[in-house]
Amino acid sequence: MAASFSRDHARFMFNRLKDKLWVKPLWMCICSILAVFVAKFADHIDTGLYILPVSFDSLVTLLEIMASSMLVIATFSVGSMVSAYASASTSATPRSFTVVVSDDVSKNALSRFIGSFIFSIVGLTAVKNDFFEVSGLFVLFILTGLVFALVILTFIRWVDRLARLGRVGSTVDRVESVAMDALIRQRNAPNLSGAPCVDINQGEPVVATKVGYVQHVDVSRLHHWAEKHDVHVVLASLPGDFVAPGTILARVITLDKQVSNKPTDETELDSNDFDYKGVIASFQIGVDRLFDDDPRFGLIVLSEIASKALSPAVNDPGSAIKVIGSMVRLFATWSGPVQESDEQESCYDRVQVPEVKISDMFNDAFTPIARDGAGCLEVVTHLQKAFVALHLLGDEPLKAAAKHHAEMSLKRSQLALDLPEDILAVRQISLFSGSDVDRDNSSQHAQE
Repeated sequence: MAASFSRDHARFMFNRLKDKLWVKPLWMCICSILAVFVAKFADHIDTGLYILPVSFDSLVTLLEIMASSMLVIATFSVGSMVSAYASASTSATPRSFTVVVSDDVSKNALSRFIGSFIFSIVGLTAVKNDFFEVSGLFVLFILTGLVFALVILTFIRWVDRLARLGRVGSTVDRVESVAMDALIRQRNAPNLSGAPCVDINQGEPVVATKVGYVQHVDVSRLHHWAEKHDVHVVLASLPGDFVAPGTILARVITLDKQVSNKPTDETELDSNDFDYKGVIASFQIGVDRLFDDDPRFGLIVLSEIASKALSPAVNDPGSAIKVIGSMVRLFATWSGPVQESDEQESCYDRVQVPEVKISDMFNDAFTPIARDGAGCLEVVTHLQKAFVALHLLGDEPLKAAAKHHAEMSLKRSQLALDLPEDILAVRQISLFSGSDVDRDNSSQHAQE
C-alpha cells in the first residue's frame, strides 16, 4: 500500500480531519495537561540559579480565577459560533456552512479557551496536592502568566473576527478563498497529475456502486493499479460529478482482458478478469460536494449567494456585485501563468483525465446571476464590465466564454428592462452585442 501513497490523497484526508471542530480543542487539551507536568521537571533540574519563590496563595488564586472564567468564555464562544453559522446559512447559502465552520480564528479561540480551562484545573489540583516544589511552582507560575496573556490576546482577536463571522461579505471572502485554492490546484495540474484524455468513450466501463458526489480521485492509486495490470485508465467522472449505481466512473483500456463490472461476491473472476474494486476504491464518494478538488463547486456557491441576494425577499444587489468581482478575480487567476508544482513533475501517465471545461465554469458562475439580475441595471452593468475585463485577458477559451455570456446577459436584460435608456446604457457598455442580437431585440420591441 505504500506504493500507492500520494501526497495529494494525504492532503485530502488531512483536510477532512482538520475540518472537524473537535480536533483542535482535543489537541490543545493534551498540550495543556503536558504543560502542567513540564513544570514538574524543573524540580529535578539543578540549574544553580536563584529561583524566585512564588506564593502558594497567589498561584492558587490565579488558577482559580482562570478556571472559573474560562469555562464561561468557552460556553459563550460556542453559542456565538453557532449563531454565526446559522446566520451564514440563512443570509448566504447552506452550502457555505462548511467554509464558515472551518474558520481557523474561531477554532483556535475555542481551543485555547478550553485548553486554558483544562490547564487551570489540572494545575490547581496538582498545586493543592503539593505536587510541585519551589522550582516547579515558579515554572508553573510563568506558564500560567503566559497562558493568561495568550487568552487575552486570543479573546481580543476573536471578538474582532466574531463581528464579521456569518456576514454575507465575510462569507463571500471565505468562499472566494477556498475556491481560489481549488482553481490554482486545478490550473497547475489540469489533469489531476494524469495524462490528457484522448477519448473518454474508449475502454471497458467500471461503474459506481453507491449514490453520491465524487469528492476525490486518488490518481496515484489508479496509476499503480494500472501498472500492476498493464492497462490504462480513463476517468469518466471527475470530482463534483453526481454518480449512482450504474454510473460510469472510469474506463479501462486493454487489448486482451476485460474488467468485471459485477461485485466480486457475485462473480467468480477467471484468469482474464481484473478485480475492479481497486478502481472503485480510488473514488471517494460522499453525500456532499467538497471544495478541495472541485473548482466548480466554489463558483456554484458564490453564484448561489448572489442569486439569494437578488431575490425579492432580500433585494441586495450590492452583495451580487461583490460576488461578480470575486468571479473576475477567480477567472483572472485561472488565466494566469501555470506554476511548476510537484504534481506536474509526478505525472501518472497510465491515467487519462479530462480537463474541466471553461464553458462549464462560466455557466456555473454567471448564468444564475445573469438570469436573476437581468432586471437590475446595476447588476447587468457590472456583469457586462466583468465580461469585458475577462475578454481582455487574452485566453482564447476564456474570450469565447466571455463573449457568449455577454451576449446572453444582454438578451436577458433587453427582455427584463423596461426603460429604453437603461437598455441603451447596457448596450453601450457591452462590447459583444452583435448586430444579430440588436436586430432580434429591436424587432421584438417593435412588435410589442
